[in-house]
Amino acid sequence: MATGGPRGPGRKPPKREPSGSSRGRKTTSARASAAAKKPVSSGSGPQLTTRAIVLLSVVLLLVASYTSTLHAWWEQRGDIQSSKAEIVMRKQAIADLEDEKDRWNDPAYVKQQARSRFGWVMPGEVGYRVIGTDGKVRGDVPTLDEPPAATTPQWYDKLWGSVKQSGKTPKAVKTEDPNAVIKKQ
Repeated sequence: MATGGPRGPGRKPPKREPSGSSRGRKTTSARASAAAKKPVSSGSGPQLTTRAIVLLSVVLLLVASYTSTLHAWWEQRGDIQSSKAEIVMRKQAIADLEDEKDRWNDPAYVKQQARSRFGWVMPGEVGYRVIGTDGKVRGDVPTLDEPPAATTPQWYDKLWGSVKQSGKTPKAVKTEDPNAVIKKQ
């Protein structure tokens, strides 16, 4: 019985080419190009692997965390800008008030304000007012504001006043004659 080897009876073993031959490379490259030309049979498009899903979820988590941080930074930046603008505005208001205070220290400015606001005149001057046919003064007539009305004390002020009074010692009342008896009539 003739056995042809491990492949069965009557088969010849394949010829092996040396490892440096070009024919072996051609068949390997032909197989690779054939495999590359072979279409993917799934038909559902690109499939996500587990690594891609994990990577995508990590990227989305980072984007979400940086978005909230960026939002907070943006709000704080706006607050800083508005605070700086308010500081500049307040400094300008302080400078204006200091300038007005300096003007009130000038006696000439005080005289000018008294003349324009209250209609005052200096001793020896004569003040004139133009009166219309209806009997009212024409033009810009300075007037004083009404004095504030006397306010009645609030109930809690009265209550506190009575609490304060109750803590004081009563004053002695003087009588003319301590031995005098009051007569009833």
